[in-house]
Amino acid sequence: MTEKKRETPLLDELEKGPWPSFVTEIKKSADKGNASSEDLLGVLERSYREKIGHWKHGGIVGVMGYGGGVIGRYNDLPDDFPGVAHFHTIRVNQPPGWFYTSDAIRKVCDIWEKYGSGLTNFHGSTGDLVLLGCRTEVLEDVFKELTDIGFDLGGSGSDVRTPSCCCGKARCEWACYDSMQVCYDVTMNFQDELHRPAFPYKWKFKFAGCPNDCVASIARSDMAVIGTWRDDIQVDQAAVADYAGSLDIAKDVTRRCPTRCMGWDGSTLSIDNENCVKCMHCINAMPKALSPGKDRGAAILVGGKAPIIGGALLSALFVPFINIDEDVEDLYELCEEMWDIWGEHGKNRERIGEFIQRVGLGNFLEQIGLDPIPEMVIHPRTNPYIFFELDEEEDE
Repeated sequence: MTEKKRETPLLDELEKGPWPSFVTEIKKSADKGNASSEDLLGVLERSYREKIGHWKHGGIVGVMGYGGGVIGRYNDLPDDFPGVAHFHTIRVNQPPGWFYTSDAIRKVCDIWEKYGSGLTNFHGSTGDLVLLGCRTEVLEDVFKELTDIGFDLGGSGSDVRTPSCCCGKARCEWACYDSMQVCYDVTMNFQDELHRPAFPYKWKFKFAGCPNDCVASIARSDMAVIGTWRDDIQVDQAAVADYAGSLDIAKDVTRRCPTRCMGWDGSTLSIDNENCVKCMHCINAMPKALSPGKDRGAAILVGGKAPIIGGALLSALFVPFINIDEDVEDLYELCEEMWDIWGEHGKNRERIGEFIQRVGLGNFLEQIGLDPIPEMVIHPRTNPYIFFELDEEEDE
């Protein structure tokens, strides 16, 4: 029988620092009489004492019709800790921009206290609302009640992971496209790819409304859609002059421009917009004086990932500008072309960025039918050799 109010001296140490502790939150749930939270404290305490994890792989678990959304968790000490013999994690597809009503959050929490541990994670690194810990036999009940209040499961496994985005035009004046709407459209369009794993490995979409990239899409997604503009930065010279009273514009703005495309003569700010790389530093430094241009859209970058098997990769630019609010169909077409070649030739657990590195960018672009452009070049070539395809030589 589960021991109540167990002693957890090692876990208690984790509550003594200046930061909020997950141990405190688990204890709150246990104090409400939740058996799984009580046993979770016990198995964690034993893991710290024995210096070994007590979680094991137990096969695939999910809900009817879905291949993803539930991550199976089993404990290897079910007799000692029956409350966490099963402790499955459920990923719930979050609303774009992470906007909730308090009523919606209460309904989700009520469902989870009814069927699960009561422990949640707002939000996982992919973006999902994560529900931590329940038994196999209640998964279908949880799923039904979540769908009844308008929620769906997110992605897990080798599929499209739950698309996520910044708050975009809802709260940000710099947003160059409606990131929340595009995120929603992409989520709805790729439902089959999200719920039924069929890829070599995971695929993450992230949508950032401007180059500030508040969702870190360039480093954490296989396809990053980052807002940008292709005309001149809008400048209010009177507001620039006002900033000159409290800001050293030459030191703190123009000299920090990565391409030195800005100048300040003490009264007028000049910008060589052709050499602007849209880093947003000047706009962030003087938001009342500068703003993105009026011809706004997005850039599409591909291949970012964290260091799991191979090293970390930043996304590479594939499409420098697209009017994404009107041409989202072009994004769908590009994705499907990439998925076809990656799905056929990608290795198990090989992300798209690693696949491109393996086969070569030139070969990859040729296969997906995308023309190479100068913006794809990371740095000038380091050898003098140029190779031509045989058919190109014959055409000449």
